[in-house]
Amino acid sequence: MAIKKVWLDESAGECICCGACEGVCDAVFSVPEKMQVTEGVDFNQYEADIKAAADGCPAQVIKYE
Repeated sequence: MAIKKVWLDESAGECICCGACEGVCDAVFSVPEKMQVTEGVDFNQYEADIKAAADGCPAQVIKYE
C-alpha cells in the first residue's frame, strides 16, 4: 500500500504532544508545540515507521491513506 497522505485528525481526540511519533519517525513527524507532518517527504520511504507511529499514538490522532 502506497501512503499518499498523512495528517493529524483531532475529530475524536486531541494531540497531547508526547513526541512519540517524532521518536519513531522524525523524518515525517515533528512536535514543536503540536504534531506536524513534514512537507515534501516521500511517505513511501517511511511506510512502516508511519504505521508504527500511528499505531503507537496514545491519542490515536495520526491518520494516513
